[in-house]
Parts: sequence; C-alpha cells; structure tokens
Amino acid sequence: MLLHHYRFEPDPTLFDVEAFQAELTGSRSPIAPFKAALAEIQARLDERFRAGTDIRDLVHGRAWCLDQLLRVAWRQHDWPDDGIALLAVGGYGRGELHPRSDVDLLLLLEHDDDTPYREPLSAFITFLWDIGLEIGHSVRSLSDCEREAAADVTVITNLIESRTLAGAERLREAMQARVAPERLWPADHFFEAKWQEQIARHYRFNNSEYHLEPNIKSSPGGLRDIQMIGWVAKRHFDTQRYEDIVDNGFMNDAELRILSQGQAFLWQVRYALHMLTGRAEDRLLFDHQATIAELFGYHDTPERLAVEQFMKRYYRHVTALAGLNDMLLQHFDEVILRGGEALERVPLNERFEIKGGYIQARSRAVFRESPSALLELFLLMAEHPEIEGVRADTIRLIRDHRHLIDDLYRDDPRHQRLFMALLRSGGNVARQLQRMNRYGVLGKYLPVFGQAVGLMQHDLFHIYTVDAHTLRLLKCIHGFRKPEAREAFPVAASLIHQLPKLDLLWIAGLFHDIGKGRGGDHSLIGARDVEAFAARHGLTQRDTRLVAWLVEHHLLMSMVAQKRDISDPDVISEFARTVGDETRLDYLYVLTVADITATNPTLWNGWRAALLRQLHAETKRALRRGLENPLERDDSVRETRSEAYSLLATVGTDMDRVDRLWESLGEDYFLQYAPSEIAWQTQGILAHDGSSLPLILLNAPTDDMAEGGTKVFIHTRSVEDLFAATSAAMEQLGLSIHDARIATSSNDWTLNTFIVLDDHGRAIRDPGRLEEIRRHLVEELDDPDDYPQIVTRHTPRQLKHFRVPTEVSIEQDTAGGRTMLELTAPDRPGLLARVGRIFMEQDIALSAAKIATLGERVEDVFFITDKAGRPLTDPDRQQRLRERLIEVLSVTG
Repeated sequence: MLLHHYRFEPDPTLFDVEAFQAELTGSRSPIAPFKAALAEIQARLDERFRAGTDIRDLVHGRAWCLDQLLRVAWRQHDWPDDGIALLAVGGYGRGELHPRSDVDLLLLLEHDDDTPYREPLSAFITFLWDIGLEIGHSVRSLSDCEREAAADVTVITNLIESRTLAGAERLREAMQARVAPERLWPADHFFEAKWQEQIARHYRFNNSEYHLEPNIKSSPGGLRDIQMIGWVAKRHFDTQRYEDIVDNGFMNDAELRILSQGQAFLWQVRYALHMLTGRAEDRLLFDHQATIAELFGYHDTPERLAVEQFMKRYYRHVTALAGLNDMLLQHFDEVILRGGEALERVPLNERFEIKGGYIQARSRAVFRESPSALLELFLLMAEHPEIEGVRADTIRLIRDHRHLIDDLYRDDPRHQRLFMALLRSGGNVARQLQRMNRYGVLGKYLPVFGQAVGLMQHDLFHIYTVDAHTLRLLKCIHGFRKPEAREAFPVAASLIHQLPKLDLLWIAGLFHDIGKGRGGDHSLIGARDVEAFAARHGLTQRDTRLVAWLVEHHLLMSMVAQKRDISDPDVISEFARTVGDETRLDYLYVLTVADITATNPTLWNGWRAALLRQLHAETKRALRRGLENPLERDDSVRETRSEAYSLLATVGTDMDRVDRLWESLGEDYFLQYAPSEIAWQTQGILAHDGSSLPLILLNAPTDDMAEGGTKVFIHTRSVEDLFAATSAAMEQLGLSIHDARIATSSNDWTLNTFIVLDDHGRAIRDPGRLEEIRRHLVEELDDPDDYPQIVTRHTPRQLKHFRVPTEVSIEQDTAGGRTMLELTAPDRPGLLARVGRIFMEQDIALSAAKIATLGERVEDVFFITDKAGRPLTDPDRQQRLRERLIEVLSVTG
C-alpha cells in the first residue's frame, strides 16, 4: 500500500544479493548463511531506525530483503514444473514488513492435485522454519482460492493484496481473475462485510481510541482503520496506489496527508515495539510507553512527563485517523455505492437541509460565504433530534473550512450568540460538542480546549485523555436527564431538572479540567479561563461567579466525602460555609457525580454514591438551618440517642440493658452512626452476650446505589494488631475496605464497622457469601495469638510501571480532638494490614479511616490518637511515624 509521493527504491547496501549467493555457494549447509543474513539485515534496519531513517524505507526495505532471500530459497528446491508459484499476501503482499511481523505466504497451485509438489513443499516450508522465519502460510489451488474466498471475506482481503515472488506470474493473474469483483464479492458486498468486521473490532475496544494501553493495530484509529480505507477503495477502483484513489475522488490531498502522516507515526511505534520486545507486539503497554518516549527523543518537563508528551502525539494521530476513517467510509457508502438512490430532502433554511436523515450543506460554498454556518450546523442538530448525523460530503467541507475559525471569528458576537444558543438549546448538547470535537471545530472555537485534545495523564486512574473525559462528563450530564437514570443516579436525576440554568452546568463541565497540562493548579487555571469565556459570551456577573466557583471547586465535594468524617457536624458546617447556598450545592453535586463517573467506569459504586448523597443531604440541612446556627455536637449526639432509643423500645428491647451498654460507649460513637445502625448493633451485642467468640454482624444493602457497601460490624475484646489482622482477613476474602470506623468502649470492647465491596466494586448480598465472610472473620479473629502473617500476593503487572512516591501528611483535627494522617502510596496487596501493624508498633490508636484506591495509588485518611485517646502533637513522634510509613510502604511487592 504505497503512500502519496513516495516511491520505494531498493537499497543494495541493505542486502547484497550477489554477495549472499556467492557465500551460499561456498557453504556446506544453506541454513547458517540464511540465518546470518536475516540477523544482519535486522541489525542494519535497527541501526537505521535509531538513526532516524524514514520509517517507510525500513518497512518496505525489510519486505524487499525478504523477497530476495525467499527467491534464493525457492531456487534451492527442485520444483517439478511451473504449476506452482510463491506469492506474498496480506501485509507482506503490500510490501510492508515490521521486524517481527509474520511473513504471509501463499503457495499457489494451478491444479487441485498437489501430489507432485508435496515433497518439495514440505522441504521448502521446513527450511523456512529452520532459518528462523516466522511465516504464515497456506497451500491452495486456484479452485481452493475461489471457493474459500467466496466463503470468507478475510481470505478475499488477503488475496487482493498479493505479489508473485517466485514461479509463474500467470498463476496469480488467473487467481485474481477468479476472485475479481464481477465474480466474487462485488464492491458493495465487500464494503458491507468489511464495515461489519470493523464495527465488531471497534466494539471490542469500547468504540474508543482512548485506551491506557492501546492496540496500535486494532484499536479505533489504528493501522487496521488505515488498511480498511485502502481495502474498500482498492476493491472498488481496482488499484494498488493511493494516488489513483485520490484521482477517483474518494480522497483529497489533505486527507491523504493525514493518512500518510498517521501511518508513518504508527509504523514508527510498531517498529519500536517489535524491536524492543523481540516479538510481534502491537499493544502499547505501560511496560514500553516510557521507553519509546525516550527513544523518540521526548524529555520530562515541569509540566508534562516525556511519556505523556509522546502519548499525546499518539492520541492526536489516532483521533484524526478514526475521524477520517468514519468520514471516508460514510462517503464511500453515500456517494459511491448509494449515490443514485433517491433520498428525501427536507429544507431547514437556505444553508442546510436534511437528506436521508442526515444534515448536509445545500451549497459547497456555504462555509466560505457564511462562516457562521460552522456553528449553526451543530445548533440545528441540537434543535432537530431527528437528524442522525452529518453527511460525509458536509463533514469534508467542515474539515476544509475550519481554518476560518480564528481570533476575529471567535470575537464576533454573532458567533458567540450561536455557541450560547447551542448550550441553551435544550437538546443533546453533549453529542453536538462531541461532534464538534471529532470534526476539529470545538478546539478551534475554544483554543484552551484544543490544548487539552489528546492530553493524557500517565496513571491508572485517569483512563481517558482530558478531552475524552470532558466529553464523557457532558454525556453523563445529558444521561441524568433520561428517565432510566433515576435508578442508578436518583439524586442527580432529580436535581438536574431543578437547576435554574442547565447551560451553566455545560459550561462548568466543559472547563472543569481545561487547565490541565499547563502548570499550576488546573482548577484555578480553569476558573480564570471560564471567567474569560463568560465575559466574551455575555454571561451576567452572577452566572460568571457561579461557573467560576464550580470549576475552581469541582473536586471539593468528592474530597470532603471521601477524606473527611462527614458524620462530624463541624465538617458539615465547614463545607456548608464554603458552598454558601443550596443552588451551588445542587450544581456541584451533579457536576461531581458526572466527573467521577466519567473518570473511570470502576469508580462509581454504591459506597461513593452513599457518601455523596449523605454529604449533600446533611449540607442542605445545614444551609436551611442557617450558617449562623450550626448543629452543635451535643445536639447531634442527643438527637441520635433519642431516635435510636425509640427504635429499640418499639421492638421490645430490654431498655435497662441498653442503658448499661450505652454508658460504656462514649459520645463519639453516637456521632459516627445513624440511629438505625446503633439500634442494629445494640441488638446484636445484647443477643451475643455471654459468647466467647467475636460478634460479626453483616448488613447487605438492598440497592447498590441507594445504600452503598456491605457493612461489617465487629464487637470483640480490644487487642493490639486487631485492625491489621482484620484487614488481612478481609483481603484473603477478596474484599476491599472503603471505610473504617474504629471505636472502643470504656471497658475495652471494640465497636468497629467496615464498609466493604467485592473485587468488582459491588456490595455483597448473597446469603451464602455473607455467611462465608462471617465464619472466616470469626475464625481469624477469635484468638489474637493466631493472627496470621500478612500474605503478600504478586503485584499486578500494570502497577509495576508507576512510581508513586509515598507521601504522609499529618495535621490536627481540632474539632474531633484527633490527628488526621493522610497517606498517598503505591497500591499494593496487604497495604492496610501493613499500616495497621505500623500503628501498633508506634502505640497509636485508630478511630476512623477513609480508604480510596485511585488507579495505581491509594489516598487514605486515618484519624488517630495515642493509646490514651490524645492527639499526636509531638513533632518528633509525628516524624518517626512518617518515616516508618514511608520506609515500609515504598517497598514494592
């Protein structure tokens, strides 16, 4: 598949055929010279690759070298007649070979009877294996080719890209005649089959070119998408040259340039992968990304890691290629295959119409004569949900005219009004912004968004580029408006219909991460950017303040919910003061839920839902009560005790026993739990009285999104190392701890509650599984002398490629009379158990914990005291604890 304005010229310095044949003549066995030749060729190619030689010369050069070797090898064997030929097919048939790619060969027979050729065929194939060639081969007669090609689109695809290496060219010509479009797979049938094949392939990669570890061959925007364009066009136009495809109007020069540059870059990456791994590796794994970035000359900067710069270039190329693939295949279907069909036309205005369900420009000059139409088109689609998409010829016009969007264009009030009209349209704004991004319009109109296109962060938490994440966030917001969202997102689905101005939420979502990759706090940078946008687009001062506040504080609600003790009235009061009013709270809640959901599909679970719902509800109560009249801790304790007391009395509990038990529990216990939880725990403790075994209570939620995770309550004698042993036991069960509330009664009994999820991030409900958990915990915790040693599992492969520094921050929680320790560390099996052991070594008591695993790292918060219940105020003791945690947790497993 030759590229525009490129002609491969064989380079004799890469492989001297005559010298090789002379060496072969003087050798006792041909195997050693062939092996040496292959090794020398690859060494020369690798040396030239590192020196920056044009990748096309290397890929085609290796194919040319293999051509020469295979022809020599062919002549080493005795063939009975000219009824057989050796053909290169597939990628090798295109004259493309990467260092470890399979050498695809077809041994083509004129007749069905292969008897005369069996012995030399077997010897030839064995010889290729002996010299170390990775071959993919088939032996077929002309009839076989015709029959198998008719049944399998993959076979016909291989055969249409073939070259004769040795033997009679007439056999290949005869084969091509038998599988020609007029006999098999006419262009429209071939196109439909290949399109369905591509749809299935893209589906395996979630229809997204944005993957942390993409497959450069098969992911959307990868090499297969480039080949797809060539296959379809060549089957229709019967040509092997891209120039002919351009001449036939299937592509233009600009599109060919995108294709050529994208292919060259992906070829460079693929060559590097094969060279570094020594195998046909097409997955751009974390293992290789940083190495290739260095190989390509990238260096870390204060703003971006070298690997992030390299991956940004990758994502930009594949995004452009994926968009080009979509447009060209749609164009092929609309214009070439179905161009003669009579489709209904519905005029929209003098510039646009709907044709066959798709919007199209009514004139090729529409964008040149009315540049505002570049925005108007998307507004029309938002206003007309029946429009399925943009016709391919109009997509091409958009791409050809988007350069008109410059500073003068952006400063034009007409265009600003159009963009705001889109945001206020009430339609599927998220889909239109995604289309604007796919066609290169959004980054032109909002240059700060353009800077974020293809921008990735090298971690396991942010699994999408900044632009992809932002557009997913907007899609989530739109999803909250649908009736079916009420089950998974009940609060967000209710609030979205109560927000005064939905366009302000679109704006906040569009700008929330736009400051990433530019140095400094991205929230503050984004807030400044959105203020400039608001001023240019005529937002009121009040609306400007709201969107700027939302962008600046878009992480606040998530951080408070996951890192602070939201059962503490002081925490709620402080958060309420920052938020200020209920309108901001509602906007922030919806933005936060969308942000979490769009960051990583595994993040949104019942426990996070419960935390945010609780924080939203408690803050709304505080705001309605008035910021000048916060709920005091004593009032909260009194209210909770009273409600729990009533619940227990209602079911006939012995209230004298309740009073005696509660006398030993302390005030903090009634701050940490809701009345229903206190009643549940109290009943369990009283019923278990007299048993020597630990009391383990499990409460399975009825609904993931409504009630969070599974609660595990542990009541047993307070002993050293209990938290470490509990953590280890839960890990052995495949459970992840997301919250821990640690309390000890005055008579040294624990009242510990853990919120746990399974390894899929879901609550556990199955009765059999719950009983298994209960039994295992009882067995592990019944005798402190038998607490098991921590079992360290093998660290997952992906985690090994991130160097997360262990960081420990210690500050005082003055309201709670505790010390707050915030820990950031590499995620490792047994981590919580190790932390628990360190606390035991340092004579530290744990009262609560918030556990958050974010990709390859954990960000955990522990509320601790000394054994006497006092905060850790001694700087030397704090430093010893910090150093010990860093020492133990920085060791990778």
